[in-house]
Amino acid sequence: MLTAEPAGVLRVEQPGMLATIQDLGRPGRRAAGVPPGGAMDRFALAASNLLVGNPEGAAALECALSGPSLTALAGCLVAVTGADFQATLNGRPMPTWESVFVAPGDRLGFAGRSWGARVYLAVAGGLTGDRWLGSVATYLLAGRGGVHGRPLKSGDVLAAAGSPPRPLIAGRELPVPLRPPYRDRPELLTIAGPYVSRLPPKHRRALFEEDWTVSRDADRMGYRLEGPTLAIDGPDLVSFGLAMGCVQLPSSGKPILLMADGQTAGGYPVVATVARCDLPLAAQLMPGERLRFQETTVEAAQEEWRRRQASLDRLR
Repeated sequence: MLTAEPAGVLRVEQPGMLATIQDLGRPGRRAAGVPPGGAMDRFALAASNLLVGNPEGAAALECALSGPSLTALAGCLVAVTGADFQATLNGRPMPTWESVFVAPGDRLGFAGRSWGARVYLAVAGGLTGDRWLGSVATYLLAGRGGVHGRPLKSGDVLAAAGSPPRPLIAGRELPVPLRPPYRDRPELLTIAGPYVSRLPPKHRRALFEEDWTVSRDADRMGYRLEGPTLAIDGPDLVSFGLAMGCVQLPSSGKPILLMADGQTAGGYPVVATVARCDLPLAAQLMPGERLRFQETTVEAAQEEWRRRQASLDRLR
């Protein structure tokens, strides 16, 4: 018996700089050397999905640096969240962080980046893709997931993963006060890492009190940061497990902030870890932009995480 092909909902006219299908990744695979991957700004992806009635981890588009041009092949409910790339519908400004009906033949586009690095577009019913290790998230390094493990290209047709949830409701929105505090030079809530004691006192102060700049060496794996050169004492380390948000300090003295596709193990000392509640803020940084690490406690970071989750709960 033949299985029907998923129905196409969007056709890619122009893909933009780097558009991929992402979900919330594939946790539990670190032992096999596979990072969780998935959306860099997990809050924005979850919000876009909830706005159109999907489960928060459904597959959606992550578009970095610039947005794609898309044509709707079928009527659908969509939501755009994350950075501001000046979303348009048929050439006119389109609301973001809000669910919007799109008719067949409508053109979705983006006029240009205003702020932020990554925008997310969810479609009611979710998007389908190549499933690998339980996820359709695109992992570019291995060429797996998404659309044959690669960025979108002109002519690709994006299909719905399933039937849209009912009822479809346009106009649902997440107000600004309930979104992460995206802003210039974010102060990322950060917990001291297991090897912070190896930093001399003045260098520990520099880590948490000075500004850091995202270098040109920045991608989904991580950001190399520019700022004061930090020295670290002690013998070499045996490789140990790592996670998104870890701040490693190599011998160069320039910290590296690991992101969604970062390595699963390494031997550079981890001097700090950005709390997961503020990883969405880091995900929206561009090369040349600044950040600061704001030292906090595990308890305070967990409380902020619960507050952010409560914002999403209003959409469920």
